Amino acid sequence: MTNAPEATCRPPHERPLWSLVALGAAGAGLAAVRLADRGVPDVWTAVGLLLALAGAVSLHHVTTRVSADAYGVHARTLLRRRSVAWGDIADVRVLLTYAHTSRAHESRRVGLALRDGHRLRLPLPRSWSPDDPDFDAKLDALRALHRRHGRPESSDLPVISHRTAGGGWAGSLALCALLLACAGVAAWFVPNAASDEQAWRSARPCTAEAPAAGRDDCLTTASAVIARTDVNQPKQRSWLYFRDSRPVDRLAVSSEAAQDFRPGDHVELTVWRGQVMKVTGAGHSWHEHITTARSLAVVAALLALAAGYPAAKVLVRLRGRRLPDDEVLPSALPFAGALTGTALWLLPLCYLHPTAPLSSPARITWAAAGSLLTLALLTGAWRATRIRTAKGAEAAEQPEQGEVFLSARFLEPTDFNPHGFGTHIALGDGAPAVTPGPGRFAARRIPVERLTVRNVRRARGSDGDTVPRSWHIAELDDAGTPIRLAAAPADLTRIVRALGSART
Repeated sequence: MTNAPEATCRPPHERPLWSLVALGAAGAGLAAVRLADRGVPDVWTAVGLLLALAGAVSLHHVTTRVSADAYGVHARTLLRRRSVAWGDIADVRVLLTYAHTSRAHESRRVGLALRDGHRLRLPLPRSWSPDDPDFDAKLDALRALHRRHGRPESSDLPVISHRTAGGGWAGSLALCALLLACAGVAAWFVPNAASDEQAWRSARPCTAEAPAAGRDDCLTTASAVIARTDVNQPKQRSWLYFRDSRPVDRLAVSSEAAQDFRPGDHVELTVWRGQVMKVTGAGHSWHEHITTARSLAVVAALLALAAGYPAAKVLVRLRGRRLPDDEVLPSALPFAGALTGTALWLLPLCYLHPTAPLSSPARITWAAAGSLLTLALLTGAWRATRIRTAKGAEAAEQPEQGEVFLSARFLEPTDFNPHGFGTHIALGDGAPAVTPGPGRFAARRIPVERLTVRNVRRARGSDGDTVPRSWHIAELDDAGTPIRLAAAPADLTRIVRALGSART
């Protein structure tokens, strides 16, 4: 054995990166010279600092190295070096993230699962395409070295994504905490909003006897003349400017109000608590929007319900913590249905009674009935997201007589399933066949005489994201060629039994 690396990963496009490093050094020198010359930053100083920042990032990327030899994996970055022996590595795996909803834009990285339970993400190699021969070659080299000098726990390549048990849950937990905090802030402002709303509705014009200290709570009026208007896009502020800047220089209004008023219009301004609340002209008027307690209560309830979905994702991950990292977890969408059902009774209650939702027997009954509904929906979601093992699928009932078309897919193209055209499998009348839909049109007979079932398991990350989370996978041997068949657990059991019966 030599110390020479048997696999080396270097960053792509090294020459452009070194060019950016040189440009960043020049930018740092420019910023230093401008600061020394003028003493205060200017535009050129900002340009130099931006170039220096880009150069620092490029230097970090261009100095990154990952190598592997007989002793282990060695990762080096600008600020850190780390080596891991092959004996401490349990598995070499692929970490998969998606830049877009399409699988054509995915990011793949290599991760190491250590025997002490920790995980290490290698900075290289990295790919932004599902078809990258260079990434696949480097990954194969790392796995070959691991098989030669280590003890892999799995012969398959584990693929970890957001769908699998090994995916992270810190982001979902942080999002849940953020939404709950926002909901709490919105709920905290509900009493103040209700008080302000009530004060505005009960405000009356100020009288001559009203003291100066109490004029903020009554309505005062002032005459003004529109000098000009500034109309912007609907989502931007529009402005009314007043002649001689009296009583104010300008006022932010909606774009529709800015279009209605014209320069020279005589208007009357209604002031309450030092703020212009209403502008009235000849045939046109504008009112300041008042944040109501109802709207804040509904926003608080919506934020709290929205926080329930990332919390449900964390719960599903905790339930599947004993699964292998590459097994696909059930979807949290059943909990989204329970949250939607909760919104049907909670939002009307918050809208109609924002400050005292439990102040009467009728409201208490309303909330109690809604809580029972939510509890029933959550119970159903809990059952729907339970972990179904392959052994549980084997205990399914025997299929009924007659022809049926079960939704199933072979994940590899074969001579009886070219280009993966089949979406269903026909059982019952005649031999089992692959069909492009629930019918015998274009059916192709499955050669059951050459198929052997090797294993039935849960879906893994390597099976692709087109396989539904709740489906199971049957690993078959097609005359020496391994193929996979995906279907719902009960349907897969019926298909496997039918294939075995037909072969017998």
